[in-house]
Parts: sequence; structure tokens; C-alpha cells
Amino acid sequence: MSMHGEYKVPGGKLVVVDFEVVDGKISGFQLSGDFFLEPDDALGCIDRAVEGLSPNGTIEEYSDAIHQALPSEVHLLGFTPDSVGVAIRRAVTGAAHWRDYDWQILHEPPVAPMLNAALDEVLTAAVGEGLRGPTLRIWEWNAPAVFIGSFQSVKNEVDEQQAAAHGAQIVRRISGGGSMFMEPQACITYALYVPGELVRGMSFADSYAYLDEWVLEALKALGIDAVYKPLNDITSPHGKIGGAAQKRLGSGAVLHHVTMAYDMDPVAMTEVLRIGREKLSDKGTASAQKRVDPLRSQTGLTREAIIAKMIEVFKQRHGGTDGEVTEGEWDAAELLVEQKFSTEEWIRRVP
Repeated sequence: MSMHGEYKVPGGKLVVVDFEVVDGKISGFQLSGDFFLEPDDALGCIDRAVEGLSPNGTIEEYSDAIHQALPSEVHLLGFTPDSVGVAIRRAVTGAAHWRDYDWQILHEPPVAPMLNAALDEVLTAAVGEGLRGPTLRIWEWNAPAVFIGSFQSVKNEVDEQQAAAHGAQIVRRISGGGSMFMEPQACITYALYVPGELVRGMSFADSYAYLDEWVLEALKALGIDAVYKPLNDITSPHGKIGGAAQKRLGSGAVLHHVTMAYDMDPVAMTEVLRIGREKLSDKGTASAQKRVDPLRSQTGLTREAIIAKMIEVFKQRHGGTDGEVTEGEWDAAELLVEQKFSTEEWIRRVP
């Protein structure tokens, strides 16, 4: 059985593996790609290290075998032994690639914050059930909100009196991660709804960077030296830009969404979020601007111009056509707001 796997290392190079599975073992293994490797004969060392291993091994097992086989003086540029392991796992598991899909790109008018959270669940489920193809959606919302992670405590994270003073409702999303005070026009939020096949064979950590590489390219095209900082931060030399969160449904579909600061108010953030206040208590609120550096100050561009560049880069890399949320999806999201997201049982599921 012939196997072929590819893995584009976030911020690095393409790693390609080809091999056969004979009598339950990897045979005729060949590594290729646009990476750099010195000395030349180290390529053969990697091929021989993987030869004969089980196709059902772990990324760590492949990486360890390669590490042990490499000469002491070796330089791998644009890839790592781990990335070879990821490519092998993607070959074995039948992972898909971005261009295997017809992407839809959604950018609807502003809606209530809770409706955005509900739409994320509805659209991810639709992808998992085969009712819609993989989709990128740019959020727009019409009121301030405090978005908290699925497992966060309301009382530990939010000053509810201050949130009310800022006109912000509390919205608990279905993904994990931290809390954010989000005002309309002050943030850029996008969500990807993808089949599990796109990130198959990757660890959770690898999948975060893999799903956001296109936006790093867009930010770099705008003059921002953006990089991914594990596990889930997009940052630059001037400070953190944004953070990602994920939720994987039982169907295998993955929700991956990211919020980036466009023109944040650091004082308001520390008033509304207790955790922000605690982190900055020994530094003063003036340092908030250094901890999170908005895109407006780094680019001088409008929020709309940055979003336009993001969509342009996504289409160039992965394809995609403009679409819209269907009437049935809107109805399902509104029902989910009523039955779940607006209920005290959900909002305060961790008091």
C-alpha cells in the first residue's frame, strides 16, 4: 500500500513523505521537501531511521528514531524531526489539505454577541454533518461583551458591576481558553469551521499554528512581524496581538476561532476583567498597552482594510468564494441562544 503525506511547517517549509507499508512495516521511505539540510547525506540518515518502523507509531517515536540517527553536527532549517513524524501520521491517517475543499467565506452584518457564539456552534456542527463545506467567518457584533471560556468561573474572571457599566453582557463560548472584553470595532474575530481530516495526525498544539498560518502571512504583508507563540497566542515584538481557542465536536469537526486586538481600551479591559487586573496589578495599567499591542497602532490601517487583506491572503492560499449564513442556520442559532447561550444555567455553569 502506497502512502503519501505532506505537512507545511508553520513558519517553515514543506515536508513530504512517500513510503509503502509491507508486512505491517514502513518500506522504501523517502523524505523530500523545500527545507534545508546540512550535510547532504543526513537525508539518507533520516530515511534509514524510519525504514522498518510501524506505520502506527507516534510522532514522538518517529522523532526519537530520527534524532538518534542524525550525525552530531547537523543543521535542519525549516523543519524538525517532529514535523517528519507529523507528515508520516498524516499519510497514514488520510489527512486532507486546504485545497482539497471548496471554502466559503462569510462576512455578515453585525449581530448580537450571543448570536455569534451560537453561530460558531451551529456552523461547526453543519460542517461535521456534511451540510456545509469548510468555512471561514469574520465576526461582526453590535454590542460590547465579555466572552469567557467554557470552563472559566464568572466570579473569578468578571467584575459584573463594571461589565454592566460598560454595557457588556457575559457570553460563555463552547471553546476553552481565557476571557476577553470585546467592543465592536475594537477587535477582529474570525472563526474556521473545518473537518477533522484537515488537522488529522497533528497534536492540538500543532493544529493551532497550522490553522492560523494564513493570518500570519496576512499580518506580515501589512508590515507586522507576527509569529505564533504556543499554545495559542499570535504575537509580535511589540506585544501580544491575539489568542486562539478550539472546540472539537463528536462528529470530528473543529471550531477554531481567534480574536485580535484592533484598538483596545486597556483601562476598560482591566476594569471589566479581574484576571487582567491581577496580571497588571504590580505593573500598573500603563503596561497593558505593552502586553497587548493593537493592530491599529502597528499598521495605521482601518479595521476594514486589515480584514480585506486577511480575506485576500486566505483566498490566494486556500481558495474560497463569498457565501452567506443560510436561513436555516440563522434559525438554528437563534434557537440555540434562547435554549442555551442566554440561560443562567449555561452562563453560570461554572459560577
